[in-house]
Amino acid sequence: MLEGLDGSGKATQTELLEKALRERGHRVRKISFPNYGSPSSSLVKMYLRGDFGSEPGDVNAYAASAFFAVDRYAGMKQDWGRFYEEGGILLADRYATSNAVHQCCKLERGAWDGYLDWLFHFEYEQLGIPEPDGVVFLRVSLEDSQQLMTQRYHGDNSRKDIHERDLAYLETAHEAAEYCVKKYHWLPVDCVSREKEDGERSVLHLRDRMSIAQDVLALAEEILQL
Repeated sequence: MLEGLDGSGKATQTELLEKALRERGHRVRKISFPNYGSPSSSLVKMYLRGDFGSEPGDVNAYAASAFFAVDRYAGMKQDWGRFYEEGGILLADRYATSNAVHQCCKLERGAWDGYLDWLFHFEYEQLGIPEPDGVVFLRVSLEDSQQLMTQRYHGDNSRKDIHERDLAYLETAHEAAEYCVKKYHWLPVDCVSREKEDGERSVLHLRDRMSIAQDVLALAEEILQL
């Protein structure tokens, strides 16, 4: 599965990876979470637009995690579970790992390990959602993520959800992501390069998406032993 901060290119890279693996003759399918087209995402949508409170912390980490986990459970039962059981390769754009990144933010640092143990036990063992063979982490800095999100929404901050609007929350999410990269041996791919302009100003550039895709494909082939 592919994980990363908002704006890191998860959807694009999942699509490119699916195409590359299909061209190599593999039976593969991409899935994305939350699944906004399904009724199972109703609580997720209510949470993200602020129906339960205007700040992310208004819904505790465990309750919010359950909203997202139930959406995955419904997808497994109604949609992609049989494909997986029959031996198909699933490529996930976000997964339980996104709970790890975004819900740790609501907890004191000393509570992260206990929450993460609970989260993965809840999703992978109690709910029975398949555990990923590997996690590729698309790495961008918080500053990079914010610039890319601004570009996505053409400067209209009103389109951001309660996570995307809260800079302190996003800063902690960045820290939580790097914590998980080290703790769970996620495989990072650096997605941003910087170039000096006029000898002083640093200019942000996303690496060419096909260059990133080559790195992602190599890691996927290693993970899946293809």
